[in-house]
Order: sequence, then C-alpha cells, then structure tokens
Amino acid sequence: MNITVMTRSGRCYCRPDTTWEREDKDLFSPDSISSYLYTPVLFARISKAGKCVGGKFAERYYDSVGYGILLYAGDLFDGSPMAYAASSCTDHTSVLPFPMYNRVTLLEDNLFVLKRNGEEIYRTSCGRCGMIEESICRASALTSLRIGDMIATELEDPAPLVSKDIPAHLAKAGEATWKAEIEGTFCGNSLFCFNIIF
Repeated sequence: MNITVMTRSGRCYCRPDTTWEREDKDLFSPDSISSYLYTPVLFARISKAGKCVGGKFAERYYDSVGYGILLYAGDLFDGSPMAYAASSCTDHTSVLPFPMYNRVTLLEDNLFVLKRNGEEIYRTSCGRCGMIEESICRASALTSLRIGDMIATELEDPAPLVSKDIPAHLAKAGEATWKAEIEGTFCGNSLFCFNIIF
C-alpha cells in the first residue's frame, strides 16, 4: 500500500506504509528526534487501480474521505531537497484514521478541528472533492495507483507541533519524559487522540 502525498507546492512523494497510524497508539519518539512538525491533510482511499487518470474520471477512483495529519521529524526537515523524504519515514507518523467518511460530508461545511493539549491549533472546512480529484490526476501521472492506496493532500505548509526542548514551567517536576496530547475531530466526532512522548 502506498501513501501518496500532494504537497502545498504541488509536488508529490510517497510515504512508507509503516508510517500509517490508524489505531490511536501513542507515538514514542526515537532518541534522535527532538521535535515534530505537522501538516493537516484531506485524504482519500483509492478504490480503483489506475495510471494517468483524466480529470473527468478522477471521481471514480476513490470511495471515502477523511481528515488527518502528517508528522515530520523536525531534526531532519532542514529545507534540503531530500527533507520531505528523510523526515517522513518515521513509523506511525501518517495519522490517517478509520473509519472514513462518505465524500458527501465535504459538501456540508463540516469542521475538522485539531487540538494540542486541549488547545485548538487548527480548524478548517475547506476540504473539497475537487482537491482530492486534482491530486489523483497529478499523482497518477507519475505513479500507478492501486486499490487500497491512500492519497493525501496537504492543507497547510508544515508547522511546528511539539518539541523536546520545552519551557521548564510546562514540564512537571520530577518527570523523566514529556508528552503532548494530539486530538482531531470532524463533524463533532473524534477522529484520533494520542500522545507524542519524548
């Protein structure tokens, strides 16, 4: 299974399927990673195999949609040409939750809300079927799409989410680790809720 990502700059890349997290498991950060960036995404499940899909046919190639987030290892996201590839290979960093929704939910201005430690950091109702379909067309010009693949469209550029180097007043006395709770909702329903633990 491929996770194909269409970036805000219009380029696409693939994430390993080991990055896919759909079960709300906590993310235990490797020692070599001290921070994470995030980008909210609108994603879809590919339901029909294809290559070089034309615009008027793209709606036939996916059957369900959802919102999620992609995490990037901040230590590796250095602006170099390989930054996206290097920083997106960490396990459990493609938070694309199940169950997914019927595409009709995108027509109703339902809100996707993202919170960090209970504080809202992002909200949108901008996701549209046309965004997914454009991503399918552009990505399939470069790589074959298979049934079960995921295609994700970045809604914002990557932004800081959490860091191991937090102000002292935010850390609890005597704790050897630090964690942040990340929660996402759509249509008022919980999509995911997990901790990033350093």
